[in-house]
Amino acid sequence: MNFRSRRTEDPDLNILPLIDVVFLLLIFFMVTTTFDRDSEISITLPEASQDKVDSKPQAVEIDIDREGRVFINARALANAQSATIREALDQAVKASDDRDDPAIIINADAETSHQSVIRVMDAARQLGLRRVTFATRLEQSE
Repeated sequence: MNFRSRRTEDPDLNILPLIDVVFLLLIFFMVTTTFDRDSEISITLPEASQDKVDSKPQAVEIDIDREGRVFINARALANAQSATIREALDQAVKASDDRDDPAIIINADAETSHQSVIRVMDAARQLGLRRVTFATRLEQSE
């Protein structure tokens, strides 16, 4: 009978695969993070001395202020009637890079009427635009 104690080896824990997984998760969360975009309509626009740049917007931005005034790509519309919104939105879509189905971003003031937002959404629907989203901001906790 052999009563000698067996020699036990220290367990070897390889943490390299764990580090790889942590780095992949870090990269994933960095890539998928959304950034805060603030859009403001300036009442007094500054004058520029440089020539007009021919650049087409990636998305069509529609701003609706507290009084229900509508701005498409920072240009104020003459009125907030459905026909005016539809015509201006159609022109903005034709000027964008993605003419088939551009992204429509609606920046509506929290105090604007529900009807103003519905009027803009209805104009987009009549033009066959499907990629309509709303810009929001994170709520500040006190």
